[in-house]
Amino acid sequence: MTKLIELLLIGLSLGAIYTLIALGFVVIYKATRVVNFAQGSILLLGVFLTADLHDDIGFWPAMLAGIAAAGCVGVIVQRVLWSRIRSEDHLVASILTIGVDVLLATELARRIGSRVLTTGDPWGDRVITVAGFTIPQARLAAAVVAAVLIAAFFSLFKYTSWGVAMRAAAEDGEAASLMGIRLGRVAAAAWLIGAGLAAVAGVFLAGFPAAGVDAHAGVLALSAVPAVIVGGLDSTGGAVVGGLVIGLIATVVAGYEENLAFLGNGIGSVSPYIVAVLVLMWRPSGLFGTKEFDRV
Repeated sequence: MTKLIELLLIGLSLGAIYTLIALGFVVIYKATRVVNFAQGSILLLGVFLTADLHDDIGFWPAMLAGIAAAGCVGVIVQRVLWSRIRSEDHLVASILTIGVDVLLATELARRIGSRVLTTGDPWGDRVITVAGFTIPQARLAAAVVAAVLIAAFFSLFKYTSWGVAMRAAAEDGEAASLMGIRLGRVAAAAWLIGAGLAAVAGVFLAGFPAAGVDAHAGVLALSAVPAVIVGGLDSTGGAVVGGLVIGLIATVVAGYEENLAFLGNGIGSVSPYIVAVLVLMWRPSGLFGTKEFDRV
């Protein structure tokens, strides 16, 4: 029972990190109807700069620099790709982000090489024990930071003029434009926020118990794709639920993997994708996604 509770607590913290990445996917999709496949390389950029700069300027300034750089790249991608493609070509823009991902990831992999970089976070490999349960401090910090950012995001989304504009653009972009909403600014802010959330999540994913940052760290963003599928690509609330569910499933299954040997090796790594496939078979739009109907 102690092991199960520890796994659940760690799973919730991992799920909170996945939620940040999933929110990045969702907010960009809601604003522009583009699935940003470059999230992985943007995440890697933020983590790489944090790891590269922390010795010189400290962890927090380095992390802020990484987030800022990731956000700037997100805005550049939005300005160069989405703003130059007409609204009916969302699929083309999504495919083009794959090219951006390959180019950026290749350059970052060249710079990192075979090294494993540490982010220099203040928690290191320390753990905290509460009521007999042991949790890495880095994961506890990740849960706290993620909770604050998620609360801030939903407050921004619900109570600010940008949030109103965002919801209007997601509901009917043409009508929102006719009402004076500048869709370009809404989209740029969405890409900025989405990329920044990915960078924050990447820094915590690279922390303990992970070994650090290597050339393939950008693949970590793909771990949040099942969360997006489960929650729904156009649902911010679904991103939260999907992230927590996938984090719990991945952690618990991996923790009991030795007891699930009959399912094959590595079941913990593929379990989120199994859940995603099952959800797609039952409800293709996700648990909270919007069902689209074609009328003939």
